[in-house]
Amino acid sequence: MSRAERKIDHIRHALSHSKSERSYFDDIDIVHQSLTAQNWEDLQLKTNVGELNLSSPLFVNAMTGGGGKKTEEINQSLAEAAKRTGIGMAVGSQMSAIKNKEERSTYEVVRKANPDGVIFANVGSEATLDQAKEAVDMIEANALQIHLNTLQELIMPEGDRDFRMRLKHIEAIVQGLHVPVIIKEVGYGVSKETANQLYDLGVRHIDVGGSGGTNFSKVENLRRNDPMISFENWGIPTPVSIVEVSKQVPDVHVIASGGIRNGLDGVKSLLLGADAFGMAGSLLKVMIEEGQEALVSKIEHIHREIKMAMMLLDIDHVKDFNGKPHVIRGDMKNWIDQR
Repeated sequence: MSRAERKIDHIRHALSHSKSERSYFDDIDIVHQSLTAQNWEDLQLKTNVGELNLSSPLFVNAMTGGGGKKTEEINQSLAEAAKRTGIGMAVGSQMSAIKNKEERSTYEVVRKANPDGVIFANVGSEATLDQAKEAVDMIEANALQIHLNTLQELIMPEGDRDFRMRLKHIEAIVQGLHVPVIIKEVGYGVSKETANQLYDLGVRHIDVGGSGGTNFSKVENLRRNDPMISFENWGIPTPVSIVEVSKQVPDVHVIASGGIRNGLDGVKSLLLGADAFGMAGSLLKVMIEEGQEALVSKIEHIHREIKMAMMLLDIDHVKDFNGKPHVIRGDMKNWIDQR
């Protein structure tokens, strides 16, 4: 199977496989504040993630590209929706376009569709500094994501098995690139031990990419003749990972992703210490099944949910969610207590 065919295969399986009904976000209760003194029209969704200035804490997280005309159409529509709603967007791994120039248009379309938007480039941890620069230049990116997907690669029949150069590559890219570098997991979460390692390499932006959303173990198992079923529940839940990273390395800018279902889950992420949150599979599903207008409506609905929570917590800026009164219970409390 070619790399382009694999990209399409990933999209098809990601949209079709069932998500877990259990969410650790349900273990978080926000403490209601009755006496708001805010005006809806004055509420500010804009925020900063380090050097990145975002008009909203929500962005479209990395999904696709490199799968020929179909992924080009998907990326164009996602970018158009991001432009219309004023949110950022990350592309999927650009390694396919670095290795096959014919696939460049499937990523370049994002910048063409949204000339002034905030866009994140994306490469794997096997990428060299030169390849990282090529990915950034390809779409005139404002930042670069380096995705970590060890388990996905191990389950993937044609996946990588040698990660010995990973740390050296990450360190070289962080030191040599002129835009912020975001280390991103793809559904297995970032532990406090990993956060420490990344911090020592100079990393100051981490997308925890926890479990609870698209399960790439399941996606890759659907492509195997001998599925590795025992690893389908592997990973750190997103809200747990936010706490681990934000408490262990408070100087790091934390981005939440993985199983964020709505604006209130996003708010809970911000409350726990994240600076922004990304959504991918749930947005892609709306766009594929209902179209771009429905996706724009979905994003606007999420923005309304965020602003409602701001009113109910008596704050007028997104940054003020951090540390607001809340209660953690159940499995999430047990995990945090034991760690």
